[in-house]
Amino acid sequence: MARFREASGSGVDDDRRTQKAGAGTDPRDAPIPLLAQFSYGFGSVSTAVKNAAFAYLLLYYNQVVGIPATIVSTAIAATLFVDALVDPLIGRWSDVTRSRIGRRHPFILGSAIPTAVFFLLIWLPPEGLSPLQTGLWIFAVASITRVAVSAYDVPSTAMVPELTTDYGGRTRLFSLRFWFGYVGTFIFVALSLTFFFVATPEHPVGQLNPDGYVKFAIAGAVVMAVAIFVCGFGTLGQVPRMQQAEDNGRPGEGWMFHVRETFVAFRHRGFLAIFGFGVLKFTAIGLATATALYFNTYVFDLSAKQIAVLALEAVTAATLAAPLAPKFSRRLGKKRTAMLMAFGGIVITLSPLVLTYFDLFLRPGDSLLVPALLLVGTFGGGMIAISLINTSSMLADVVDDYAVRTGRHASGVFFSASSFMQQCSAALGVFVAGLVLSASGFPEKAEPSQVSRAAELSLIAHYVPTVLALWLVGVLILLFYDIDQVRHRSNVDRLRALAAEKRAREEENLGLDPATR
Repeated sequence: MARFREASGSGVDDDRRTQKAGAGTDPRDAPIPLLAQFSYGFGSVSTAVKNAAFAYLLLYYNQVVGIPATIVSTAIAATLFVDALVDPLIGRWSDVTRSRIGRRHPFILGSAIPTAVFFLLIWLPPEGLSPLQTGLWIFAVASITRVAVSAYDVPSTAMVPELTTDYGGRTRLFSLRFWFGYVGTFIFVALSLTFFFVATPEHPVGQLNPDGYVKFAIAGAVVMAVAIFVCGFGTLGQVPRMQQAEDNGRPGEGWMFHVRETFVAFRHRGFLAIFGFGVLKFTAIGLATATALYFNTYVFDLSAKQIAVLALEAVTAATLAAPLAPKFSRRLGKKRTAMLMAFGGIVITLSPLVLTYFDLFLRPGDSLLVPALLLVGTFGGGMIAISLINTSSMLADVVDDYAVRTGRHASGVFFSASSFMQQCSAALGVFVAGLVLSASGFPEKAEPSQVSRAAELSLIAHYVPTVLALWLVGVLILLFYDIDQVRHRSNVDRLRALAAEKRAREEENLGLDPATR
């Protein structure tokens, strides 16, 4: 019988320990090959590119095409109704799928091409549409794009509890996933701002140049498809170690049964705490991402190349967060880490705008402005990334807790919430950004020189309290999460014992001698 190290109360590396006699060897205890880990992490580039690109939708349709911000933001936010219906069903569908390549990979590999095609179309609206018709176009194509993205994102994130049972190992996997996502965001945004959004005599502000958005869309579509294929084929060899679907062909378990199962899973207390926090935090992140383009362009008067330099904060923040997230989770626990890092990160991130409002920050054109913003983004963004990593790992622990209570493994259902929460950043966040812009009286299709100082300060005054309130309420909701490392270890032991009992019954039914096992 293989033996594993037992973590002490002082927080040794993980919770691997000696298995109880008769519990059997869980294939998820074996180390995950490095190539599979990196392939899994690289897949997050697809979702990261989508989220980063969707942050440009409001600027593109509002300032380049000339559609009112309320129409654009409402159209994007309305796609959440599609997400709310489709994501849990995709999760449940992947939970019960049986195929030669497992239950997750048919969705992952099948989503690559549709994701690329529909992502491309959202940037190519037909000519001659009225503002309302354009809004309907955005809603329709963005909805289909989100469904395609969910077909990849839900099953891929649901693989984590199936790849490893290790408390700390799950945090490390999500650290890798977030690192690739942040780095992918930086490279895509930086290259786009440098080579696609080029300033011309007709369009002196590169990010307002309409010609750049066609190249931007094509590049994004290609990168997303490649990332999904890398994740799918790179982890295909891990299917044998992953828990596969039970035989779900029992009488009475039709589609309505699976719909009911989906919503029963959403009653778990720990899950609801993560879900409430997640919706609010990703809305805040989407709001911050969408309005960052406005602040950088109009408040700080930065050029496209300077904004490209600021995109480096995604890399520096992720590089800071990836190794620290597991360390903090072992010392403080995942919930406490998520709460403290979220609060500290948002305070640091908002400081340049608060200081600017009171005329205490560096002025536009100052040679230290970009380095200062990059430094703030690195530390504030790094703390927020540590919070995100830990809450994702907490969701994996919810899957095991639910399985102990019900005997059903619903990883796909629970991680459909993760997809929904992340897509909030590109829907609710943009919707709230549209409301903030409208409430502040910010003009449409305006050159930076045409925007008054009063309009800039009004935007800051409406933005800061909104994003701060979203984060603070979310942190308070997370107080209701009730799974710690001790409970997780107990859940894993119980699941192993149940699996051993099931194998023993199956072998007994086959007439095998227990002594030969």
